[in-house]
Amino acid sequence: MIFVELFWSFFKIGMFTVGGGYAMLALIQQAIVEHGWLRLEEFIDIVAIAEMTPGPIAVNAATFVGFRSASIPGALVSTGAVVLPSLIGMLILSRFWSQYKDSPKVQAIFQAVRPAIAGLIISVAITLGAAVLSAGADGFNILGLVIAAGVFFAVYLKNVDPFKMIILCAILGLILFR
Repeated sequence: MIFVELFWSFFKIGMFTVGGGYAMLALIQQAIVEHGWLRLEEFIDIVAIAEMTPGPIAVNAATFVGFRSASIPGALVSTGAVVLPSLIGMLILSRFWSQYKDSPKVQAIFQAVRPAIAGLIISVAITLGAAVLSAGADGFNILGLVIAAGVFFAVYLKNVDPFKMIILCAILGLILFR
């Protein structure tokens, strides 16, 4: 039954999420909570690992969630399910894209979908940020806020390579949180 749940959940995520991996994270988070596959803290760790490993973040996250839920077969099912809709969609779209890409209807769809994707990404950022910055039931993680603000400043305002920031923060974690 777990394999059917994994397949159906990740197939729906792959099918109904437009905008790439970060947009999928909100739906992945919802699925893991709904099915009780992982705790929020584990999901945050998986997002961090998925960001550090090569490949699309949504595929990596699906692979990790599947593995944690049902070992290697779960990872294979989740990964296959999340990419299958894109594969089918791209095969169909590639046939018709040049013919319809400038259509007013297609452009109207994209004008509404783009802000929706931004909203999904912001939703995940707030949820993950709140969990990361929480230091328990009544505390606040000031050091976490400083790190998050520093990374935001470096990446967004100074165009520092995000991968370099992840490596730097991993080293910082070894120093500060042992």
